[in-house]
Amino acid sequence: MAVKKGDMVRAIREKLENSLEAKASDTRFPPYLFDSKGEIVDIKGDYALVKFGKVPTPNVWLRVDQLEEFK
Repeated sequence: MAVKKGDMVRAIREKLENSLEAKASDTRFPPYLFDSKGEIVDIKGDYALVKFGKVPTPNVWLRVDQLEEFK
């Protein structure tokens, strides 16, 4: 998926849980990453900064291949 600033996305559970990033840190991901709408606020290389707005959470950097359009 080609992403750009302003796109509404969510994380793909299978790709995030089996990633190198997940193995390097806590693998218990909060449900909002997969269930709620996040907005891409910045992109650097293969990573996108995603802001999840409905809940008070920090912005998170995710690889663009770990994201899908929020439907």
